[in-house]
Amino acid sequence: MQISKKYLPIIIGVAIAIGIFIGGKLSFTDTSDRLFSSNSKKDKLNRLIDYIDYEYVDDVNTDSIVDVTVNSILDNLDPHSTYIPKKDLQKITDNMKGDFVGIGVSFYTYRDTVTVIRALEGGPSKKAGIRGGDRIIVANGESIYGPNWSNDAVVNRLKGEKNTKVNLKIYRPGEPELLEFKVKRSEVPIVSVDASYMLSENLGYIKINRFAESTYKEFKKSLNRLQAYGATKLILDLRDNPGGFLSIAEQIADEFLEKGKLILFTKNKKGKIEKSIATSKGSFETGDVYVLINENSASASEIIAGALQDNDIGTIVGRRSYGKGLVQREMPLGDGSAIRLTVSRYYTPTGRSIQRSYENGNKEYYHEYYKRIDNGELSSASNIQIADSLKYTTPKGKVVYGGGGIIPDVFVPIDKKMENPTVNRIVGNGIMSYFVFEDLDKDRTPFENITQEEFIKTYQVSDETLKRFTEYLNKRSRYNITFVAYNKEIKLYIKAILAEQLYGSEAYTQVVNSNDAMIDKVKELIKEGI
Repeated sequence: MQISKKYLPIIIGVAIAIGIFIGGKLSFTDTSDRLFSSNSKKDKLNRLIDYIDYEYVDDVNTDSIVDVTVNSILDNLDPHSTYIPKKDLQKITDNMKGDFVGIGVSFYTYRDTVTVIRALEGGPSKKAGIRGGDRIIVANGESIYGPNWSNDAVVNRLKGEKNTKVNLKIYRPGEPELLEFKVKRSEVPIVSVDASYMLSENLGYIKINRFAESTYKEFKKSLNRLQAYGATKLILDLRDNPGGFLSIAEQIADEFLEKGKLILFTKNKKGKIEKSIATSKGSFETGDVYVLINENSASASEIIAGALQDNDIGTIVGRRSYGKGLVQREMPLGDGSAIRLTVSRYYTPTGRSIQRSYENGNKEYYHEYYKRIDNGELSSASNIQIADSLKYTTPKGKVVYGGGGIIPDVFVPIDKKMENPTVNRIVGNGIMSYFVFEDLDKDRTPFENITQEEFIKTYQVSDETLKRFTEYLNKRSRYNITFVAYNKEIKLYIKAILAEQLYGSEAYTQVVNSNDAMIDKVKELIKEGI
């Protein structure tokens, strides 16, 4: 077929117009079935942003508008679908990965100066000879002290590529001149197992603070060591553990369950069910396990507690858990930010969903903790609200309930002294840590030759130290705080924080656990043969 020359310009013009239209629709991620389709919802948002960018009377940071829009959309879904801005994503990724590349110190910005609390065991700073109390003044020729240096800015300066070196100048109290150190950056673990030690000849203890990529390896290493010491009984402490990776919780639960036992199953919006089944690799299947939970044990913590409870394995001790039965998947948004979107629900082996209701909105959902306080649930098991319609039965006939957290087999009320609001506020706001650091910084020599074990067994906080802390606290507070009724508890926390600054998180946990109601309850259960 031959086209007349007089129509040729028209045909070319039409082809160019079609090409422009297609080019405007095309992106490298579009598939052929999307090419000629439109999405009015997406177009509406895109058009609104364009109008603001090009037509609005004032200059506006449309990035911040997009952030607000994304958050607003997610807020209307469920309480656990969340937006992670670009500036926060790396920190969150490091935390869940279980390590980062840096120099390996915990520090305060103390009086505008980076002050080392402790060089982390096995890290590059420890190997280089950096100690607690050292002030880092200069990094690679640049001063890093003063009011303009935030903690994040300091961390960014000290972090870097693996095996690169950073030249530090350090002021050490008592030394006449600055000390110089060359520190080779390396992977520094962010531990998720806070403590693992023997409580008696055959009772081991492991505390997990979250479920990161490295958590199963940390847990397994700890469990193997405790078994080598003779542990045939184990306390697994999941109190205040907010969760993390579902797959890590599955692996840990597998250590206690026989091959073929159901750990959990998930169901997505299409009704697709995926089951997680225990394998033959469990190394504590015949041991006695006691899982400690409280109102802040969530998600992956509840998966383990629910899997064991529904399979009639071990004993769950404590208070009703948080009640999160939703599974999120992290999805990148293409600009360095990401969302964690709820993609399925999980169910315990008996078929329980332990997700509590969020029908009344996110604000009401997050304030349920205060309702639990008001209705007395934290003090008495009889005040826990349950629904007969959500009753389930385990293979051995034990009745369990869904609809809002794991209800423990053995209830332990909140300790009104150790977990008192006044004590929690004093410990939680960081002022006690500052006091301990300053007190320790005056003279570290008395602790130079004391081992962690000796410190925990023999060290006592004096009345004089308590008096100094009271004065320190009230100088920095608008209120005159008195805690006469809690002197014993305050002394214990001062000792625990001192232990942490000298030896690490395990020492802190051991000190606090010396006066712990749930651990005492487990010891009672063991004596009773439960």
